[in-house]
Amino acid sequence: MPRRLGGQVAIVGLGHTLQGELPGRSVSSIAVEAAAAALADAGIDRKDLDGLIACKSVQGGGGDVATGKLLGVNLPYVQTLDYGTCNFSLHLAVMAILSGMAETVLLTYGANARSGKFDFGAPVYGVDMAEANGLVHIAGRAGLALQRHKAIYGTTDEQFGMLAVGQRQWAQRNPNAIFRTPMTMDDYLAQPYMVAPLRRADVTMISDGGVAFVVTTAERARDLPNRPVYVAGIAEHAGVRGEHNPENLLRPWLRDAAGAIWANTGLGPDDIDALYIQDPTALWSLQMLEYYGFCGVGEGGPFLAEGHTLPGGRLPLNTHGGQLSESYSWGWMHLVEAVRQLRGQAGERQLDDPRLALYCSSHGFVKAAASVLSTDPEVAA
Repeated sequence: MPRRLGGQVAIVGLGHTLQGELPGRSVSSIAVEAAAAALADAGIDRKDLDGLIACKSVQGGGGDVATGKLLGVNLPYVQTLDYGTCNFSLHLAVMAILSGMAETVLLTYGANARSGKFDFGAPVYGVDMAEANGLVHIAGRAGLALQRHKAIYGTTDEQFGMLAVGQRQWAQRNPNAIFRTPMTMDDYLAQPYMVAPLRRADVTMISDGGVAFVVTTAERARDLPNRPVYVAGIAEHAGVRGEHNPENLLRPWLRDAAGAIWANTGLGPDDIDALYIQDPTALWSLQMLEYYGFCGVGEGGPFLAEGHTLPGGRLPLNTHGGQLSESYSWGWMHLVEAVRQLRGQAGERQLDDPRLALYCSSHGFVKAAASVLSTDPEVAA
């Protein structure tokens, strides 16, 4: 049975720090700087909050206790997620509000992985079959997965490269983006492999930065200054059997998250005006374009080659530049961009009157999440 949220919960505030290098800063102080900006954007004070959801950074800091101390608040509802990627944090906030445990929730994230020189060569999921063979970074598995996709479906380097080239085109319109130097397909193909067949431009940069949101009831949102962005639907699915899943490198359980978001909202791929895919590697975008039904499974390469996701295309993808060109931020800046686009605040890269945005994210090779955001409180009601 559809689990439609309609217009019950809305995002009413967003804030972020500079993205890049913030040396000498703690994870929680970065998160709190972003939180102050989000509260100001929402037009509310700390005393108006009754919930806090903190997302730990990749280094493990930034939990609710440290963040709450710096904010100087005691709240009825406080939680920490080990891996928020914003989608998971947003979903927890929606559930807290709908259950009545909180009415106005602050979501926070902060990281200093770049200036802190975090070691991304450490095992990601503990030692399993892949990591025992040296694939300790997520790019190792992603490289194998892309090789598999190429072998099965004939995807070419030129087709796949449209993701990195397209993200750079969008980033050139974004003053927050770290990588804004133009990159042609020839430039892309000239890069050496980082983890074959992934090139440097196919893998996220590492950057410091903080992001925060204020989420509240639709009723309260009507009294606040910004145009509310409503959460029209949410869905998750986990493939926690890991290597026991057939073809787990291709992450087939993403299809289950996709089916759930369309079932929960009564919407479909053709209804989406702007698409945001958390992309620590470009492969994530290729997989989710297929599994969420924007093209057929195995047809992602030709779909990309036709330019649909580029500026001016029919399916704008990661209009801020994503993790490949804007910043790392564990996908939190994807939600910032989705909200800005729906508010009409995206400047030079603003789309023409977008009404529905889909944000898809995943936790590596184990979890998937999706959210549909809308300018219309009646959507999926």
